[in-house]
Amino acid sequence: MTSVPALICDLDGVVWLADQAIAGSAEAIARVRAAGGTVLFVTNNSSVPVGDVEAKLERFGIPAVGDVLTSAQAAAQLLAPGERAFLCAGPGAADALVARGVVLVDGPPADAVVVGFHRTFDYDELRRAAGVVRAGARLIGTNDDSTYPTPDGPIPGGGAILAAVAVGSGAAPTVAGKPYAPMAALVRARLGEATAAAVMVGDRADTDGRFAVELGCRFGLVLSGVTQRADLPIDPIPDLVADDLARLVDALLTH
Repeated sequence: MTSVPALICDLDGVVWLADQAIAGSAEAIARVRAAGGTVLFVTNNSSVPVGDVEAKLERFGIPAVGDVLTSAQAAAQLLAPGERAFLCAGPGAADALVARGVVLVDGPPADAVVVGFHRTFDYDELRRAAGVVRAGARLIGTNDDSTYPTPDGPIPGGGAILAAVAVGSGAAPTVAGKPYAPMAALVRARLGEATAAAVMVGDRADTDGRFAVELGCRFGLVLSGVTQRADLPIDPIPDLVADDLARLVDALLTH
């Protein structure tokens, strides 16, 4: 496989929907690897620790140890070891921050408030997070995805929580995940010069498509997640469009 040395693959809406595998995704990834291609999994879901993501991929028949990058890891790179962070996010973000050497605190003083998708967010947490930002902490979002795909349709995503904290605190956030520079830096650190020849495979233009532009690589859109055929055309325009990952890989391997 010389034309696509690397596949940068989103997870939610591409490989799975919540805990349901998307048919053919595991086989498609195995075909890419068998053809000599590298597959890197890059997700904006910061709520789950990297090890759990790798284990989930393994359960779906996709070995992935060392091949997963999350927006939580990108957010952690925006803080220096020893800095203090108030966490308004899930355990994946907590693990990434601790691994970076960041100290988690319950309130001010703090250097940053880190916001990500989690299902226990409520008004009290909003009040506390906004207060820490107003006390001088900078606001960091793991991602700003407005929705999160599930088998029953989209639900509010990490961007919805981040927007609440931003409005409540009056602060403009720095966002770490796709399509922004911190996540792009992690990908380039892994793929090096191969990044430009890669294909970013995802289910939405506002994150995956713009991330392909940020990386300077091709964008392969799959219609198994947020974006549906009725939503086309989209901006940025995909280089490839397929119903799912299996059909996209068919197109890549036959051209």
